[in-house]
Amino acid sequence: MAPLPDPDLLRPESALPGRRLSELAEQAVRCTPACCGASATVTDGGDEHPAAVTHPDLAGLVSVQLRSGEGPIPAAEQRGTPVDSKDLLRDERWPEYRAMALDSGVRSSVTLPFQRAGLTVTLSLFSFRPDALDDARHGPAQALGDLATAGLVRDRHYRAALSELDQMGTALRTRPVVDQACGIIMHVLNCEADAAFAVLRRISQTTNRKLADVAAALVETKGRGLERELVSLAR
Repeated sequence: MAPLPDPDLLRPESALPGRRLSELAEQAVRCTPACCGASATVTDGGDEHPAAVTHPDLAGLVSVQLRSGEGPIPAAEQRGTPVDSKDLLRDERWPEYRAMALDSGVRSSVTLPFQRAGLTVTLSLFSFRPDALDDARHGPAQALGDLATAGLVRDRHYRAALSELDQMGTALRTRPVVDQACGIIMHVLNCEADAAFAVLRRISQTTNRKLADVAAALVETKGRGLERELVSLAR
């Protein structure tokens, strides 16, 4: 019977991709017969490509693929379907990857891709024997990959929500100061609130300073000595 997924894969605190990838690779090895090791990667199409391996010898197999853009991982990411090599002694598709794999004793591999919400996760399983991973794409590794990918997407949304809350908190903390600065500008220029805010924003843009910092400085001086500059910005 296949082991149950690690409960940590369900927790939003497991936010770092590396941890989820490590858990995915390790659990996939435990539940896949004839598998001697595994790797997992994730990408959103950007420059970063976090990866995890269950054995140091496999790190080179992953890095050579990511560096050259050739191998089961790039192929699976591009196609969105599993890519396998039943016997690397006879498979000549990726010479550099093939040579390194055989040097490590790896004879066969299969890479499973999982795509969701802009993320692509790959799970690669390796074996010392040829034709040993034919059933891997239909086994527990598939379910583990789906679960880990969902967790990574959830982590991403969780971090985005935290960032948005932080920005909202900053906005709420600075709002009173911005309102006071707008009040000073309204008094000096005898204008409406919208026009006063436009002047404040223009000062921020032209001086390359944060809006809150400009507002705080204006409140501190109460606008004294800035009357002429405010008038010129209002034109």
